Amino acid sequence: MTSSTTSADRVVFIGAAGEMCRVAIERFATASNALLILADINTDALEPLLAKLPAGRATTKKLDLFDEASLHDTIIGAALVVLGAGPYARTSGPVLAACLKAKVPYLDFDDDVESTTAALALHEKARDAGVPCYIGCGASPGMSNVLAVDAVGDLDTVDTIDLCWLVGDERPGIGKAVLEHLMHIAAGPCLTWVNGKPSLNESWVETGYAPMVGQCGETLLHETAHPEPVTLPRLFPGTSRIRCLGGLDPAPFNGIARGLGTAVRRQALSMDEAVSFLLSLVNNPPSYSGWTDALGGLTGHFRGGDITIKELWHLVAKGTHAVGPWRYALMGMIDQIRSGECTVGEILSFIASSVRGQPAPYRGSLLVRAIGSRQGHPAVVIKRTAKCGEGSYLMKDMASITGTACAAFMVMALEPGQKRTGVFAPEDWAKPQAFYQALEQVGTPREEIVECLTS
Repeated sequence: MTSSTTSADRVVFIGAAGEMCRVAIERFATASNALLILADINTDALEPLLAKLPAGRATTKKLDLFDEASLHDTIIGAALVVLGAGPYARTSGPVLAACLKAKVPYLDFDDDVESTTAALALHEKARDAGVPCYIGCGASPGMSNVLAVDAVGDLDTVDTIDLCWLVGDERPGIGKAVLEHLMHIAAGPCLTWVNGKPSLNESWVETGYAPMVGQCGETLLHETAHPEPVTLPRLFPGTSRIRCLGGLDPAPFNGIARGLGTAVRRQALSMDEAVSFLLSLVNNPPSYSGWTDALGGLTGHFRGGDITIKELWHLVAKGTHAVGPWRYALMGMIDQIRSGECTVGEILSFIASSVRGQPAPYRGSLLVRAIGSRQGHPAVVIKRTAKCGEGSYLMKDMASITGTACAAFMVMALEPGQKRTGVFAPEDWAKPQAFYQALEQVGTPREEIVECLTS
């Protein structure tokens, strides 16, 4: 696969200052000679990125994507428009509409079910306009969909597909859009595929285990609302179950997310309150006294001493009652203790590390597990990313894998001779080996891309 773009081509990035989009821009620039238009409402934030790119290759433009006239002027004549601004539930609609009107190709890394469904409904309109629209081209969805196709390809029949993601400790530096997406998926309805048909579950309730990282054993994950169980049944309609399982590391983050997400769904907290709290928690961790004040007074929630919490109460004996977002975050962690997901010691260790401002060693990955048969015998195929954390190119963090995967999808979308028109999820058009080759083209070492476990 060779670079298909020239300096005469214009590739427009909308939301270019976003953490994941910046990675996509840098890594795509290593594989393409196209002129890059970096559009964002905050152009000052683009200056450090501009300085990293080859001289003359990129220009910046101030853009409010909800300004229809300005959006049209920005994208007209582009070889490809990449939407990197989230949350996609708000942003994909206007940008998709503008691309169809201007008849320019579109690509995003949308991870919201509602906007994915809305985009798929535009397939006929995009086909009539002669426009290719590539949606969900990030990590999950995106690379996870490709791993699913790859895993199923090693089976004769497939019954279930689990698409799994694990996000490691990325404090500080987590962006607002990422946290808003987390609140959106941590509670509420979860559209999934059960018994060969669409079904609604409660997000973050059903669980499963998967060997996410190296030799670290099995990680507990939670079913969550993601687009893969919505798009993949179109390719694998005979499967009994397709679900997306996700998790945060360290594990207490799952309790915090669930507690806050539930409060947002119940309207006990606004989305802005929950996201602002999380932004402060992950980027400006509270002190010892801050945790003490937050945790104090919660003894009434442990009825009859049914949980051994002496060490916890020793830490917070003189604290005050938790209020606002703190109450819901802490109740989420308490529920983890009650359910056995975490021990009191694990919660205490998490709090102590947070007080010291020490993030945990990074553990993150993508994994797909397909269960079916091969040559008449039951078989399990697992495809997962092979390396994570410091020293990793692909899975250093979620911005890295999302941006790198997006850059690889872009390379494929811009190959010469493309005649696709319509709206496409990754499994509709990205062949596994071609995608892995594109990942190499944007700099990913081959040994990091995928490893296979079979039984």
